[in-house]
Amino acid sequence: MVEKQSELETKAREWLIERGVTIDDIADLVLFLQKQYHSELSIDICRDNVERVLRKREVQNAILTGIQLDVLAEEGKLVQPLQNIISADEGLYGVDEILALSIVNVYGSIGFTNYGYIDKVKPGILAKLNEHDGKQVHTFLDDIVGAIAAAAASRLAHSYHDDIVK
Repeated sequence: MVEKQSELETKAREWLIERGVTIDDIADLVLFLQKQYHSELSIDICRDNVERVLRKREVQNAILTGIQLDVLAEEGKLVQPLQNIISADEGLYGVDEILALSIVNVYGSIGFTNYGYIDKVKPGILAKLNEHDGKQVHTFLDDIVGAIAAAAASRLAHSYHDDIVK
């Protein structure tokens, strides 16, 4: 059964693509986070879990809010000192991580540890988004993408309840 996407979900997905992030990029991050725990894990299963996370309204709201702030920073439309803080992705700013945690929170505490790890290591698309090339600002997007992956990995981990030794 294919569910109809809301206008909000459609826009959030479009904005991810416009900013250079695909579902497969995020699914690769989920695979990175979970492959050591599930030897038979496929990219298709990871992709399905990303798709499920993207259906959540809280996630869609975070995507749209974060990307909009990144775009405004690129265009120089934020008021100082916020303009410089977001443009430079200042390490002590932290609001970008707080927004990302609203995504992670949807799937429980394992999502927090997954997010912390992936935010530190920055594999795959996260390394690209974190380049700070002076052209595009991804202060919020890198954290949002990491959070989506962490939430999808958490969702996937919770779905393997049969792995528990009885």
